[in-house]
Amino acid sequence: MSKKKTAAQKLQEELFYTTKPAVDADPESFEKASEFCKGYMAFLDAAKTEREAAKVSEKMLQEAGYQPFEPDKTYPAGAKVYFINRHKCVLAATIGRLPLEKGFHLNIAHVDSPRLDLKPNPLYEDGGLALFKTHYYGGLRKYQWATIPLALHGVIYRQDGSAVELRLGEEEGDPVFCITDLLPHLSAEQNKRPLKEGLKGEELNLVVGSLPIEDQEIKERVKLAAMKLLHEQYGITEKDFIRAELEVVPAQKAREVGFDRALIGAYGHDDQVDAYPALMAEIGVKDPAFTTVCVLTDKEETGSDGNTGLQSDYVFNFLEQLCRCQGADKITAFKASKCLSADVTAAFDPTFPSVSEKRNCAFAGKGITLQKYTGSGGKYSTNDASAEMMAYMMDLLDGAGVAWQTGELGKVDEGGGGTVAKYVSKRDIDTVDIGVPVLSMHAPFEMVSKLDVYMAWRTFDAFNRAEK
Repeated sequence: MSKKKTAAQKLQEELFYTTKPAVDADPESFEKASEFCKGYMAFLDAAKTEREAAKVSEKMLQEAGYQPFEPDKTYPAGAKVYFINRHKCVLAATIGRLPLEKGFHLNIAHVDSPRLDLKPNPLYEDGGLALFKTHYYGGLRKYQWATIPLALHGVIYRQDGSAVELRLGEEEGDPVFCITDLLPHLSAEQNKRPLKEGLKGEELNLVVGSLPIEDQEIKERVKLAAMKLLHEQYGITEKDFIRAELEVVPAQKAREVGFDRALIGAYGHDDQVDAYPALMAEIGVKDPAFTTVCVLTDKEETGSDGNTGLQSDYVFNFLEQLCRCQGADKITAFKASKCLSADVTAAFDPTFPSVSEKRNCAFAGKGITLQKYTGSGGKYSTNDASAEMMAYMMDLLDGAGVAWQTGELGKVDEGGGGTVAKYVSKRDIDTVDIGVPVLSMHAPFEMVSKLDVYMAWRTFDAFNRAEK
C-alpha cells in the first residue's frame, strides 16, 4: 500500500524540476519506440552518406505522394512538394491552411556524418600493398578508425560523362577495406603520442589490395592489379578519381544494444537520428495550420559551407520561391516563422562523468533534449533561443505528452559545439535547438536510446500539427 504524500512532498513535486526515464510517463512507449525504430534502423543501413540519404528520402517522399516543386505554380492547402539540392539535400513541404505571412514551421537536420574521404589522387603502392590516401571529414577521433572493417561509398564520373555509383563492403560476400595500426610489441614510440595523435591524418591509409599483376617487368604491380580490377568492374581510370566523391564509412549494420535491446548502436546517428524522425513527421502531417518544411542539409560537420550547407541560400531561396508563388511577403513570413534546429547532443556517460554538469546535461532514455543554446565558452558561435521560444516549445511538448529534458554539451570550459541554428536565426526566424542524446558521438559506432528517437518523432509531429 502506498503511503500518503506529505504536504512537503506535494510542494516539492509542484515546485522542483526533475527529469524521469521516458518510459515512466507511458509504460507502452518502449514498445511503440521499438516499432518506430525498425524503420529508423533500416534507414541507417541504407543512408550512410548524404547522397544516399537524399536518394532514399526522395523515394520515401514520392511514395507518400509528394510532387517536385515548381516555382511558378500556386499550391492549395494540403499540397505536398519536395526539392533535392545537388543530390545531397532534401527539402519537403506541406502547404498549410494559414497564409504564409503567418510563418513556416521548419524542421532542419543534417545528413552528413564524420567519415574519411578519398584524396583526389588516392591510389598508391608500398610494401607490396595497394592503398588509398584519405582525408578525414568532420570532427572524428582518428585512432577509432583503424583495424575495423570499412566500406567504400560514392560516385565516380567517367571521361564520357557517365556516372558509376559504388557501395562496396555492405553486402554479404562483399570485400571490405581496413586501416592498419601498429602491434603493441612495436609501438613504444607511438605510445608516447597524445591520444588525438595516436594515428595521424596521413596515417589513415586504406588497404585495398595485395595481389600483384602477373607481368614481373611492370613497376607498381599491386597498384596496377587493383586499378585493372576497378577498370574491369566500373570502367574507370586513375584520372577519374579526380572527378569522384568517394567516402569511407564503417562496414556494419545498425544493431540493438543491451540485454533489453533498448539502445541502437550504429554509424551515422549524428545526425540521421534527427533527420529520419523529422522526415517521417513531415510525411505524416495532413492539413497543417502552418506550412511545414523539413530540411535535411549537408556539410554541417565541416561548418555548413558550400552550396549544400546552411550558410548558402538554397533553403531560403526555396522559402522565398514558396512565398512568391503564394503571393506572400517573405520578410513578414520569415519574421513569423519558427524553426527546430535538430542536432544531437552528448548523453551523460558514467564512465567519463567529469566532463558533464549533471544538473544541465542530457541522459539517454529521458526523451528529446530541448537546448536553449549550443556554442562554446561564453556562448560563442550559437543561437540563443528567447524565453518566448522556450516557453512555446515547453508548452507544446507538455501538451502533447512528449518526454523531454534540457541540457548543455558538457561543462562550460570543456569544449562545446555548434549547430545550424545560428544560420537560420540570422534570417529573423525564431529558432531553438533540439536533439537526441548520443553516447560515443562521432565514433564509428554511436549509441542512442530507442525511446529518445521515438520522442524526437513525436516532437516534430507535435510541432507540425501546432495550431498556434
